[in-house]
Amino acid sequence: MTTDTDSEHPAHEVHPHGGHDDQHHWTDLQYVQLALALAVITALEVALSYTKDEFGSFFLPLLLIMMAVKFFAVVFYFMHLKFDNRLFGLLFYTGLFLAIGVYCAALLTFHFFAP
Repeated sequence: MTTDTDSEHPAHEVHPHGGHDDQHHWTDLQYVQLALALAVITALEVALSYTKDEFGSFFLPLLLIMMAVKFFAVVFYFMHLKFDNRLFGLLFYTGLFLAIGVYCAALLTFHFFAP
C-alpha cells in the first residue's frame, strides 16, 4: 500500500483561465494597439468617402479591402476566432461574403457603377 497523495503526483494541472493556453492570449497593450490601428483604418475610410471622386473606380475596391481587414481583425482577435473551431470561422467568412454581395447588389440597384 502506498501513501502517495494527489498533491505529490497531480494527474493534471488546473489552469487559472479555464484550461486555455496562455500563449494564445494577447496582452492588454496588444489589444489597445489593434484598437488604434482599427481607428486609423476607420479614419481612412471616412476620408476616402469624402474624396471618392478623386479615386474613381478604385473607390469601392479600396473601401471593401479596408472593410475586410477590419472585419478579420475584429473576428480573429477581439472575438478570439483565430483559436476556435474552423467551423465558426467558416460561418463568419460566409457572413462577410454575403454582406459584400448584398452591398454590391444594393449599389447596382442605384446605378452606382454606371458612368
